[in-house]
Amino acid sequence: MTRFSVLIISCISLLTFVGCKKNDPPKFHWEYFGLEQGRYVIYDVMDIEHDQALGKHDTSIYQLKTVWGDTIIDNEGRVAREFIRYKRSDASAPWVLTDVWTGIIDGIRGELIEENQRKVKLVFAPTLAKVWDANAYNMLGEMQCYYRDIHQDTIINNYILDSTVVVEQEEFISLIDTVKKYEVYAKGIGLVGKFYRDNQYQFGSSEVVLGTESFYKIVSTGLE
Repeated sequence: MTRFSVLIISCISLLTFVGCKKNDPPKFHWEYFGLEQGRYVIYDVMDIEHDQALGKHDTSIYQLKTVWGDTIIDNEGRVAREFIRYKRSDASAPWVLTDVWTGIIDGIRGELIEENQRKVKLVFAPTLAKVWDANAYNMLGEMQCYYRDIHQDTIINNYILDSTVVVEQEEFISLIDTVKKYEVYAKGIGLVGKFYRDNQYQFGSSEVVLGTESFYKIVSTGLE
């Protein structure tokens, strides 16, 4: 084969590759929302309530299970999917139904309706440039979210996850307040971790006088 023939073949291969890449559909990575019927996730959860005036610093440890159920029509008239939540005191106890929420991917938004509050959990595709208000469609205060650690491997609760994103929700620190909130999502699963802390402190002290904390860590996932 002559050098000219090799050059022609190389050019044709390059054009074919470029053409294929140009025609490839964009990847939005919707799988991070985990919107798959029968997909369940079990979490270890710890909730803490602080109220120094009442002498209360209560810690609750339990397990939470979420399952994507059947399709329904949500309160916006859209075809959404049930998001069913169960709770139990420990791994040996029976599950008790606590809530039925709804979730949907609407355009580039992954939304969850929690206690009738419509929240934008994810915006696709995940990039460092994305910034959005999680409470844009409800009456709660503005919550500006953004991504970090996109498509990263991580380990949560000894559970190995090969593609995750972190959604930073709020962060504020002062002499009397600490607010830190973020969620971790894994491709093909959905939410796998949550860190929520909103505490008020006595001035000049590390003692919490009022606040709430909540931590979720994945235990297992699958289809049912």
